[in-house]
Amino acid sequence: MTNLELYELDGCPYCAKVKKKLDELDLEYESHMVPRSHSERTEVEAVSGQTGVPVLVDPEHGVEGMPESDDIVEYLEETYT
Repeated sequence: MTNLELYELDGCPYCAKVKKKLDELDLEYESHMVPRSHSERTEVEAVSGQTGVPVLVDPEHGVEGMPESDDIVEYLEETYT
């Protein structure tokens, strides 16, 4: 069991890419939906230092707020396969 958390936005194609990889690897994760307005994304900014999504948190491996879907997918493949 993992403690993965994903900050995401409905309809975001980059978020969908990460969710697809999480599903492919059969990983459980907690989803945090962020507001559409970047100025209201205080929670994801506190975690990652920026307001873009997706952002992955994986405390078991010291990942406190990884942005960029390609980086997240690569990380998941390297860590969980």
